[in-house]
Amino acid sequence: MTIRVLLADDQALLRSAFRVLVDSEADMEVVGEAADGAQAVALARSEAADVVLMDIRMPGTDGLAATRMISADPELAGVRVVMLTTFEVDEYVVQSLRAGASGFLGKGAEPDELLNAIRIAAAGEALLSPVATKGLIARFLAQGGSSDLAADPELYAERLAALTVREREVLVQVGGGHSNDEIAERLSVSPLTVKTHVNRAMAKLGARDRAQLVVIAYESGLVHPRA
Repeated sequence: MTIRVLLADDQALLRSAFRVLVDSEADMEVVGEAADGAQAVALARSEAADVVLMDIRMPGTDGLAATRMISADPELAGVRVVMLTTFEVDEYVVQSLRAGASGFLGKGAEPDELLNAIRIAAAGEALLSPVATKGLIARFLAQGGSSDLAADPELYAERLAALTVREREVLVQVGGGHSNDEIAERLSVSPLTVKTHVNRAMAKLGARDRAQLVVIAYESGLVHPRA
């Protein structure tokens, strides 16, 4: 199956470079280009995109707002957003993931990293660079976050209560940045069983993907960041 990629960046030259890179791969193709967030949302729907490479800073509707719109639209539930930015700071990571992005990548990433990010996001199986992203989230939350981002752990209490003991154990491991295979080894179960628990936890917690589970694990207080 060919991965349908949408490019959203206000820099035409950068979009062109990304198009050449993506179209050079046999398993993916660029189906549209957007210069702002509003156009990205419209094209994600009209072009049935699988993955959107979304710049955070764009004129008008920025990447964060566009990602929230995509995440909130049931018709776009299958669309995965990979946030691209030159501003690789903790706050942007948290904002991107909380907005519904499946991953976060600096514009200085190597071509192979970008292509791999697209494939991982399309598969919906893993958070991009789980250990690195988890570390950024941990450091940000360890500093108290900011007033507009701080979440009340009590808001998660009811949904966390719906998890089984095993699902909570798996969620803790996901928050630790571990892969399904690593979790399976740690809990002495099969990777397929881990995947089932992850999917059930996502459904109960209203998480779009693994990236959202990491944020919930920290914001709910289930996993405590290390300063």
